[in-house]
Amino acid sequence: MTVDLTGARWFKSSHSGGGADCVEVAHLAGGAVGVRDSKNPTGPALIFTPGEWDAFTTGVVRGGFDRA
Repeated sequence: MTVDLTGARWFKSSHSGGGADCVEVAHLAGGAVGVRDSKNPTGPALIFTPGEWDAFTTGVVRGGFDRA
């Protein structure tokens, strides 16, 4: 999937503490979501479909990625 990220408005979680070692997220056209490394804003970004993003965030909320 190729997505133009030129006008994307990136933001960090309010839980990030404002540090430089964070991921940034952008809501994109068609409901897609971009994710990038805040230390490398001109580097690559991961692009998720709306369904993929929903599955990921649901897994986070339900503790699916917690370390045991």
